[in-house]
Amino acid sequence: MKGAKENLSPMERTARELVTRLRDCGHVAYFAGGSVRDLVRGETPKDIDIAADARPEDVQKIFSRTYAVGAHFGVIVVLENEFQFEVATFRSDDVYIDGRRPTAVHFSSPEEDAKRRDFTINGMFFDPIAGEVIDFVGGRADLEAKLVRAIGDPAQRFAEDRLRMLRAIRFATVLDYQIDNQTWDALVANAGSIKEISAERIREELVRIFLSPNRVRGWDLLDESGLFRAILPEIEAMKGCEQPEQFHPEGDVFRHTRLMLQLLPEKVSVPLVFSVLLHDVAKPVTATVDETGRIRFNGHDRIGAEMTEQIMERLRFSRAEIDAAGEMVRQHMVFKDVPCMRVAKLKRFMARPTFEEELELHRVDCASSHRMMDNYEFLLDKREEFANEPIIPPPLVRGEDLIALGLRPGPKFGEILEAVETRQLEGGLRNREEALDWVKREFALKG
Repeated sequence: MKGAKENLSPMERTARELVTRLRDCGHVAYFAGGSVRDLVRGETPKDIDIAADARPEDVQKIFSRTYAVGAHFGVIVVLENEFQFEVATFRSDDVYIDGRRPTAVHFSSPEEDAKRRDFTINGMFFDPIAGEVIDFVGGRADLEAKLVRAIGDPAQRFAEDRLRMLRAIRFATVLDYQIDNQTWDALVANAGSIKEISAERIREELVRIFLSPNRVRGWDLLDESGLFRAILPEIEAMKGCEQPEQFHPEGDVFRHTRLMLQLLPEKVSVPLVFSVLLHDVAKPVTATVDETGRIRFNGHDRIGAEMTEQIMERLRFSRAEIDAAGEMVRQHMVFKDVPCMRVAKLKRFMARPTFEEELELHRVDCASSHRMMDNYEFLLDKREEFANEPIIPPPLVRGEDLIALGLRPGPKFGEILEAVETRQLEGGLRNREEALDWVKREFALKG
C-alpha cells in the first residue's frame, strides 16, 4: 500500500480529504470496492468510491457540490477538485427480483455492506487515515492466491445481478486470475440467464474483456462457461465450420478467429477487435462444397458485414463503431486483389478512414492461416511510397471550373471529376492547366 502523502495522485489526495471531512463530522468512512483492490495490488485506481455510515442527506449537507444518482440506494456523487466520487451509505440488500436491483436496501454496518458485494477481491475497505485494509470477506488472501471468488453463495450472487457472471470473466481476464471452483460451477449453471441483462451492460463487459491484452483468455472463458452461446450464438456457430486445408491448416473458423485474437497487438480499438471476432461470422451460413469438392464461402464478406452490423446494433454499440467494424468486414477479402489494382484505385482504397485497421485485420488473418504475407508487405511498401504527399491530393478541377467551361450541373459532373482525379492519382495530370486542357479535349468542351 502507498504510504507517503506526496506520492499520492491528485484524485487519491482529494478522496482522502473527503474521508477526513466525513470523519470530522463524526462518521465512519473508508475507500471501498475496486479502488481498494487496485491499491492492495500496488496500482493507481482509475476511480475511488467511498463508503460511510453517513446517510445521503448527511453527505449532501457536508459537501456543497453533490447530486443524487441513487439516493434510494444510498449513493450520492460528490464533486471536488474536478473529480467526482460516489459516496455510498453502508447497506444491506433485500431480495432481488429483476436480476439487477434489490427491492429495498437497509442502512447497516461495514461488515454487512461487504457481504452484499460481488467478489471477495472487490469487498475490502481501506482506511486511508490509518493506512489499514479492513477485510471481512477474505479478499486479501484471494488477491494473493490470484483468485476470483464470489462472496457467500455464488448462485445467490449471480441471481442478484446476472451481469456478475460476465464481471467474473472480465476480472479473470484482465487480472489473469483463476475463478474459484464453486464460483465457476454456479456461473456455468446460470450462463443462459445472462440474457435477462440489458444489451448495454453486456456490451460494456465484452468491450473490457476484448480490449484487454489477455483477450484470448476471455475468449476461452466465455466459450467454456456457455456465455458465448447465450450472448453471441453466431460465434458458437463457427465451431466445426471447416475451411479449405490448403489455406487454413489451423482448422475451423472458430480456431482461426481465436488465433487472430492471439496475434493482435496489446492495444486495439473496439472496431478492430470486433471486426476480428466477426470477420468470418457468415462462413457457417454461406458454406458450400463445389463439384471439385472444394469448400467455398461465396459472399461471406458482404453477408458478414450485414451480420456484424446487426450483432453490434443488438449489443447497442455506437453508430461510428458499427459502421467502422462493418466496413472492415466488408473489405477484408479485397486485400487479395491489391497487387492488380490500378494506382488510382489502390490510392482510393488506401485513403479510406478504416484502411490502417483493415491492414492489421489482414495481417492477423494471413498470419493465422496460410502465412502468405506478400500482399501485406506490398501495401507496406506502397504506404511508404505514397507517404511524401497526400494520398488523395486537392482536386485539380472543381465543379465551378466545369460550369465555366459551359457544362450544366448534372450526373456528368461526377463522371468528369472522377476521371480527372484518376489521371491525377496516376501521375498523368500534374497541374490545373493540364487538367483543364485534358477535360476540354476529352469531353469536347469549349474554353
